[in-house]
Amino acid sequence: MIRGVLPALITPFTKDNKVDKEGLQQNIDFLIKNGVSGIVPCGTTGESATLSIEEHEKVIEIAIECSTVPVVAGTGSNNTTEALKLTRSAMDAGADAALLITPYYNKPNDRGMLAHFKKIANEVDIPIILYNVPSRTGINLKPDVVAKLAKESNIIGVKEASGNLEQVTQILELTRDEDFEVISGDDGLTLPIMALGGAGVISVVANVAPKLTVSMVEAFRKGNMEEARRLHLELAPLIRAVFLETNPIPIKKAVELIGLPAGDLRLPLASMSEDNERKLKTALNNLHLIK
Repeated sequence: MIRGVLPALITPFTKDNKVDKEGLQQNIDFLIKNGVSGIVPCGTTGESATLSIEEHEKVIEIAIECSTVPVVAGTGSNNTTEALKLTRSAMDAGADAALLITPYYNKPNDRGMLAHFKKIANEVDIPIILYNVPSRTGINLKPDVVAKLAKESNIIGVKEASGNLEQVTQILELTRDEDFEVISGDDGLTLPIMALGGAGVISVVANVAPKLTVSMVEAFRKGNMEEARRLHLELAPLIRAVFLETNPIPIKKAVELIGLPAGDLRLPLASMSEDNERKLKTALNNLHLIK
């Protein structure tokens, strides 16, 4: 379920700042036609922090309705009760798995982290993927904690976005006897993480370059390292460009620039600088993505 390329979807909005159902369907259609393995609504890239609970549930329902590939629903929160509610709602709607970020702002200790994820795993019968992104949450999900959580039957993997390949190595080492996957949460580290034994990527850049991202991952899986490296280097300037400012500011602009529905960002996020937008356009043009 979590092998290959799973784009972390943007959430398109209408001019009156509502969820753009038709736009979301169009974006999902585009991604599936370009070979992605699954989709991930309501993650950081989907502006989940500024979606109401009702909107959060609606976006996941729309994704499930129109997808022909597995849907991994972002259902995390720093409030365990809210995360449990969102996860149960996603399960009831038919999501294939749930992606749960580590509790942000609260900064729980290891015992709290274990209790948070175990409570959700034990109360909801849906596969769960942990999500570690210390740069956004202010806390790191340590390899030994991941290893303990991997023993829970429905915790099936971790999206690793710490940027630390040694940490990825330790997780893979400690979970090698479990039915557990490590998936990259950093587009720029997808190839190195797969070389260590990772399953693929939950990707930001795949929102605009799904075919190239899928081709790189497939080349690696087929043992064609030369082609995988070539595609990795070809994608590298665009990957840097979509992280010139806080995600999802650049990727939402990139989606708009290639002609797909995006809409405005929700405050407190605001549009990127003109200089960075020029750099983004250059990276997209160099890959012939702007038509």
